[in-house]
Amino acid sequence: MIPSILPTYNRAPLHFVKGEGSWLIERDGRRFLDLGAGIAVNALGHAHPALVEALTEQAGALWHISNLYHVDKQAALADRLVDLTFADTCFFTNSGTEACELAVKMARRYWYAHGRPERTKILTFDGAFHGRSTAAIAAVGTPKMTEGFGPLLPGFVQLPFGDIEALETALEDAEVGAVLIEPIQGEGGIRSLGDDALRKVRAACDAAGALLILDEVQCGMGRTGRLFAHEWAGITPDIMMVAKGIGGGFPLGAVLATEEAAAPMTAGTHGSTYGGNPLGCAVGLAVVDIVADPAFLSEVSRKATALRQGLESLVASHPDVFESVRGEGLMLGLRCRLPATDVVQAGYAEDLLVIPAADNVVRLLPALNIPEAEIAEALARLEKTATRAAAKAA
Repeated sequence: MIPSILPTYNRAPLHFVKGEGSWLIERDGRRFLDLGAGIAVNALGHAHPALVEALTEQAGALWHISNLYHVDKQAALADRLVDLTFADTCFFTNSGTEACELAVKMARRYWYAHGRPERTKILTFDGAFHGRSTAAIAAVGTPKMTEGFGPLLPGFVQLPFGDIEALETALEDAEVGAVLIEPIQGEGGIRSLGDDALRKVRAACDAAGALLILDEVQCGMGRTGRLFAHEWAGITPDIMMVAKGIGGGFPLGAVLATEEAAAPMTAGTHGSTYGGNPLGCAVGLAVVDIVADPAFLSEVSRKATALRQGLESLVASHPDVFESVRGEGLMLGLRCRLPATDVVQAGYAEDLLVIPAADNVVRLLPALNIPEAEIAEALARLEKTATRAAAKAA
């Protein structure tokens, strides 16, 4: 008999009832150190006082009115993001998947409005993950994502990740209108494109007159030590997808864009019932006020260095379990020699939460404000996790 919750997840046998900072409390009382942060969502940990206050205050005033009317907190958050980024405008969604849908629509609408409606093709890259809507899975194109869901939305061309020569060749196709890429792949196994390659991607798009769409759903909002990962390369996109950390745990996403890219999206071309609702934007404002502070971002980088150094030592101590460390900032991965799922399971036994990814990688995506003492505790528990996993495999 099918359960009341559609069984599309193989859930761990854990039932959390409370969260405090970097800790989750199981209903049996065990305290788990959370190095997943809800898959990079809880950027400030669980139940951060500023976020609780913002949500509670807004909940006592106004929950929802729809986008038929002006939403003051939405305008305030939009102004803040425009001030902080390359963008001239933004549209709020409830998730990264919805952000992907709009980014695709925006790119295609741009060329339609400029008299080149044939420029519908969007170049994407292997190992990518842009969500689970029909457009997002078509963009990825792998059998794991697409099998049984055809016919797929046409117009996507997948290329090898980081292959600039292949990108330049593909951009010679006059029907290509945009390039969609993650500066650091999350689900794909914490694979970093690299600053030099990202600059080359931007240059290739400029040479071909194509739009550059960045997916910073997982790597954005301070996770690399800059507000957005592309800032390290000194480039800007035309369109950018944002979600996860921007809401600090409350469902919130956004598409940020230049005026040039977004201008054809006029009244009636897109919409969202819940996107940019007062509750989400109130929390988003609180998150941005904290995370965008240069002093906070500097601390992210400092803590990331300490964590990475500890992980390098862990790999050296357990070469039978781990192969290497990858990633940037507090978006790190351990490429495993043992099955990554075995390491995740061993972590459960040590009251530790890490997340599996492709390429046999275990992801570490802690809260950006994780205290130093908890970084030390995380490394100690990872040490025990590695020992346990090795013993089980022997």
